Amino acid sequence: MKYLLLLVVLLVAFGIWRSRRPSDTAAPRQHPQTPALPQDMLACAHCGVHVPRSDALMLGSDAYCCAEHQRLGPA
Repeated sequence: MKYLLLLVVLLVAFGIWRSRRPSDTAAPRQHPQTPALPQDMLACAHCGVHVPRSDALMLGSDAYCCAEHQRLGPA
């Protein structure tokens, strides 16, 4: 019985100690980044791989995934 009482006292003391300890939430939080807006995907004229419009290499109206495929031209 005395061990049970000792365990309860230790658990209460530990709980009080944890609640008074400064936590990581006291640090300034960074706001979560807003997700990027969807981009148009273009198929490579050589291999058909889809790449975002911002990453695509354009040659006329054809889009390419890399400089090598742009050099080789449409398949």
